[in-house]
Amino acid sequence: MNFSLYIAKRYLFSKNSNNAINIITFIAVFAVMVGTLALFVVLSVFSGLKNMGEESLNSTTPSIEISPKKGKSFFFNDSIKSILDTDSNIITYSKIIEEKAFLKNNDKEVLANFKAVDTNFSELTSIRKNIFSGTWFDKRYENSAVIGIGISSELSISAFEYGKVMQIFVPKAGKGSVSSYQQAISEITAKVTGVFAVNNEELDFNYVFIPLHSGQKLLGYKTNQISAIELLVKNPNLISSVAENLENQIGEKFEIRTRDELNADYYRLINSERFITYLIFCLILIIALFNVVGVIIMMIIDKKDNQKTLYNIGASLKDIKKIFILQGFLLSVLGLVFGLFLGILFVILQQKFEFIMITQNLAYPVALTFTNIAVVFITILALGYIASLIASSRISKQLIS
Repeated sequence: MNFSLYIAKRYLFSKNSNNAINIITFIAVFAVMVGTLALFVVLSVFSGLKNMGEESLNSTTPSIEISPKKGKSFFFNDSIKSILDTDSNIITYSKIIEEKAFLKNNDKEVLANFKAVDTNFSELTSIRKNIFSGTWFDKRYENSAVIGIGISSELSISAFEYGKVMQIFVPKAGKGSVSSYQQAISEITAKVTGVFAVNNEELDFNYVFIPLHSGQKLLGYKTNQISAIELLVKNPNLISSVAENLENQIGEKFEIRTRDELNADYYRLINSERFITYLIFCLILIIALFNVVGVIIMMIIDKKDNQKTLYNIGASLKDIKKIFILQGFLLSVLGLVFGLFLGILFVILQQKFEFIMITQNLAYPVALTFTNIAVVFITILALGYIASLIASSRISKQLIS
């Protein structure tokens, strides 16, 4: 066994003559353990939140979106249809019109986005599975609407509510002054046939779905005039290659965006929050590792005579420093192992028993990932090594000679 490692293990696990050092050593291990546990649990929660957010986004976001580079609309022609129909990787696609609108029910008003969709849209996403009240569009009404739970609350309107309809207003395109309300505003009246909730604030509070023909009527579009095409790809791993293929065929006038690009803001936000939280917990760990520095310095002073003996029998100053570096490193590893064990146990129990809840029906999401284990492992070992290096720098020839 390596000489320095052997002595370091003896120093760490043998009882010291000074009881205060034993107590402080225990406190240092406990501090590292708690810091490791806290960092791992927080990273696991962020992973769980990211997974939950992705599930919600994937259920409502297409694999690929095609939109015009210039202007707000384009005409869906036979050429585009042929390209989409002949690609075997595309399961289905939906023609879309999306625009901001002013919604009103009696004296209650709200600004939101309306999304006019064709019959394929319900196959493209799982939005219909998230309707908890009412149903998807009802053919009995000329204009149907499916609204988010947030809009339903703000307008005080629910699905198939007797005697209540929702008015949808948009400004008409054009230039110059207007002389009447009818020249400035286009409106339709829609019956709310469904209310959805997808645990996504952006959708639940800002979106209303209406049939494609209603959106075209509202904006004065022609039959084949739309603002985007949304696609569902068979294999998620092929999304990038399908997008690249579409870019080569129709990309000159169109912008092709994948699901990740459509949700770029979400990923940027969650990754930024995760990184900032990681830095904060690293700072807490650095403070906790001051205990390790203290333990090693006290051990250096307590074992001063032993160091002289080792030096006199041939151990170099580098070897003696290495003993205390390894002792501090092993102390950090000890706290890391216990902390990771408790952290992994906590995550598994939370996934199975859901004992910590956000709401009555929603547990705190956590995810056990190898990446989080690796990040915590490397972080604790690196900080522990640096702390040990700082403490061992107190050893000099004057001290042991």
